[in-house]
Amino acid sequence: MPKFSYIVKDANGKTLADTTDAYDKASVVKSLQEKGYFIVSIQEIRMGEPESRASRMKGPKKFTHKGIKLDDLIIFARQLTTMVEAGVTLLRSLDVILVQVESRNFYAVVKRIKADVEQGSSLSQALAKHPRVFNQFWVSLVEVGEASGTMPTILNKLSFYLEQQAAFKSSIISAIIYPAILFVVANGAIGFFAFFVAPRFESIFNTLGAELPLITKLLLDFFNFVKAKFIFLAIGIAFLIFVVNQHIHTYRGRLNLEKFLFGLPIFGNIMKLIILERFASQMAILLDSGVPILHSLDITQRMVGNQTCSLTVANIKEQVRAGKSLVGPMENSGFFPPMATQMIAVGEESGELSKMLNHVSVYYQDIVSTFMKRFGTIIEPVMLIFMGVVIGIMVLAMFLPLFNIATMGH
Repeated sequence: MPKFSYIVKDANGKTLADTTDAYDKASVVKSLQEKGYFIVSIQEIRMGEPESRASRMKGPKKFTHKGIKLDDLIIFARQLTTMVEAGVTLLRSLDVILVQVESRNFYAVVKRIKADVEQGSSLSQALAKHPRVFNQFWVSLVEVGEASGTMPTILNKLSFYLEQQAAFKSSIISAIIYPAILFVVANGAIGFFAFFVAPRFESIFNTLGAELPLITKLLLDFFNFVKAKFIFLAIGIAFLIFVVNQHIHTYRGRLNLEKFLFGLPIFGNIMKLIILERFASQMAILLDSGVPILHSLDITQRMVGNQTCSLTVANIKEQVRAGKSLVGPMENSGFFPPMATQMIAVGEESGELSKMLNHVSVYYQDIVSTFMKRFGTIIEPVMLIFMGVVIGIMVLAMFLPLFNIATMGH
């Protein structure tokens, strides 16, 4: 008799998954409907067939890209959430995800995770073997889900967090990309004028023996200097970039860079708010998922992505370990604004720290997103005016001698 696997929901909305023997699919449908179940899916288990959908795929697996993007992790988390909530087994869920993975490298990672789970490892243990893809943030949340039996809830929170961070990051990039394009175009226009247009005008001026205005002389001298020393300038700039890059990858260099960036007018404050948002959102989901506060601080210290904030969190963690509240060390650090510390103080007093941290995160997201939208709106005309002024000066410098010659001819 054929065997069928099914996923159904009962009258209370609870998802159930099981297998049953029946003569055909219609018999399974009738039996489940008579029990008052809402049918989600029914699939016949064919004996002798490979269980893996991936193994039934014909031809080589096709991928759209090689690297592992944030979108790949979001899709993985969301798909795993949906299937685990529906009662699908972990192995079956990973098998289905494997078929839909679009990254070559991520496919290899998920395949290795599935193999580890088949050999008896927990999902958190399997994820921990790939720290470059699944950091401690992932591993700790999944560990909590496994220990508490709330894996669907934890995965849903993780999916929402990743989607929220992706949207936040996208809003920042969207505001920057157009001004960046304008800046590149402006420099491209200047370069084209310097290397191709100006030399032709210079040869015309030399032929005519025209007296050049000061602005024209200065511009031509500058262009000639850049052309003559181009290789040395390029090497010098490349060397400077290399030295600076090496320095900022050191502990002290990173701190110096962050101090410089945080000290910038307006932009320094926005960069700090981005770091604070990351801290608050990570702490909120960790605490809300049941991760102990010291472990949450330890994870955030490593995941926040800013050396200055990381040192501050490390100091806060040690003081909390010594028995102090969270808000006291935060206020003394000088890194956290009063609004954040006040809300966190309320969260500690009311026993809703994760909720207040989430409010802090949303508040800073709104501030940064609003600023970036305004920045994008303001910087566009500024860049256009800059391009117009620079190109206008170059055109004036090149054509002014011609106008003088035409005037002298009359």
